[in-house]
Amino acid sequence: MKCRTAFIGAIIVLSFILAAIFSPFIAPCDPLKSNIVNRLKPPFWIEGGSTTYLLGTDEIGRDIFSRIIYGARISLLVGIITITISGIMGTVLGSLAGYYRGRFDAVLSRFADLLLSFPYLIFAIFLMAIIGPGFFNLIVVLCFKSWVTFFRLSRGEMISEKTKEYVEAAQALGESDAKIIFKEVLPNIIHSLLVLATLQVGFFIILEASLSFLGLGIQPPTPAWGSMINSGRAYMLSAWWVSTIPGIALLILVLSINLLGEGLRDILDPRLKLEQE
Repeated sequence: MKCRTAFIGAIIVLSFILAAIFSPFIAPCDPLKSNIVNRLKPPFWIEGGSTTYLLGTDEIGRDIFSRIIYGARISLLVGIITITISGIMGTVLGSLAGYYRGRFDAVLSRFADLLLSFPYLIFAIFLMAIIGPGFFNLIVVLCFKSWVTFFRLSRGEMISEKTKEYVEAAQALGESDAKIIFKEVLPNIIHSLLVLATLQVGFFIILEASLSFLGLGIQPPTPAWGSMINSGRAYMLSAWWVSTIPGIALLILVLSINLLGEGLRDILDPRLKLEQE
């Protein structure tokens, strides 16, 4: 059952990725082009709607369907870039800290604990308010703290793996520390890091949407789901689709990513399999 839900999640995530990649060919309209004459048109299944604007239009007449497709680009790019940078950074630092321990480990661990003491959204709002909104600034702010999760996981795994016989054998054979860390130990803990990375993508997509909703992330008129939800708040009673449909797209994508992550954990984590047996 879990594999089936993970497969469904993977299909939906892949669909979003393909839509984001081929958005210029899929989107029926220019996501930035406004037309006041067609403002707040309902979706095609509601009276007054049109197949020209499948999911309706926003307050200045822009096609919501096209903006959702282009908005998927922003959400996925933010999630993937943040996870890639923070994953590499946190894994390398955590592996080194767990292997060598000592003062290097103590300093990094205390700094990681300090960062974890701040709620993520409040911390991100504080930094974005200082350096200003924008795509590049958003990536910097998210990566500033996101490496900590990978650091703690890789450090713990490295401490555990370092005491095992295959590491001691590699040390006895005179292999370098770098080779032991990256060629012996890291392949044995990579499955945990992959599962964490998959689950964290959804978290950063939500965080980007939250910051864009507050006006601190991706700035209009660039289509971003958070800012689309915010722009439609004033029309919830008369044109609910302006906010609701981008919110549903966000919900579906994040839920699918979480289903995929849970499925990967069941498949890749051998210890979980043993517990289930």
